[in-house]
Amino acid sequence: MKKTEATGTKKPQVFTELGMKRKENRIPQLAENAVKKARTQTLASGRSVIESVGGQLVETRPDGSRKVIKSIPPPTPVAAGQKRVRRTT
Repeated sequence: MKKTEATGTKKPQVFTELGMKRKENRIPQLAENAVKKARTQTLASGRSVIESVGGQLVETRPDGSRKVIKSIPPPTPVAAGQKRVRRTT
């Protein structure tokens, strides 16, 4: 919200459909940047991170060394907008 000059109160923003689509289209890039920043900050603080690398679950340590924890199945491809249902039986 933006403050109006006369009253100093916050005025709600009005978005057009095009404006909303532009903001929504930025979400994947914003998420990717946030994950990269979190990984970098975690390693810089002296802690390890667990990540998927080449079909394996890997612990990456602050000194750059890596330890394979286990192999994992390949990712499931999903098209944008596709809905998936997970069955728990």
